[in-house]
Amino acid sequence: MKDIQIVLFDVDGVMTDGSIYIDSTGESFKKFNVKDGLAIELLRSHGIKTGVVSGKASTALTERCEKLGFDYIITGCKNKLPRVQAICNELNINWQQVAFVGDDVLDIPVMEMCGISFAPKDAHDLVYKYATHVTEASGGHGVVREVADKLLLSRFETLEQIYDVLLSKIIADDVASMEQ
Repeated sequence: MKDIQIVLFDVDGVMTDGSIYIDSTGESFKKFNVKDGLAIELLRSHGIKTGVVSGKASTALTERCEKLGFDYIITGCKNKLPRVQAICNELNINWQQVAFVGDDVLDIPVMEMCGISFAPKDAHDLVYKYATHVTEASGGHGVVREVADKLLLSRFETLEQIYDVLLSKIIADDVASMEQ
């Protein structure tokens, strides 16, 4: 885990519980967990790049990802493998330096290739075969935060050491870029 340079996330079933809410006009909505927002800031504060590679695309999804400051936002992508390879090429890193978090069969090809893969505890049964780690959290219930904590605990001894960088920003009132 110490060599990970980027963490990429699927969205539906990872950052959300997989539910899609549709109103009477046909507009769809998704529910995100604010704990995950701070996790993106935490990873960024420790020099780890982040991104989403999602099979679905929506204005709400793009807006949420932009607010959180992901380095890469790829939506509407069913075959994720070539897009992740392009990110590796751009960053001049290899697959062993990539962590991926996925919950369904669209994610399996990337999970097979990357150095570390996570699946939420409510992922599809087939996905568990390819996950090097299964989170205690279900999709949409803090998976991103749990992944960030686990990755960073491989580099630091305590949660206090991991979160010191965020606490320092809060105390210094340097929170303009911090999104939940």
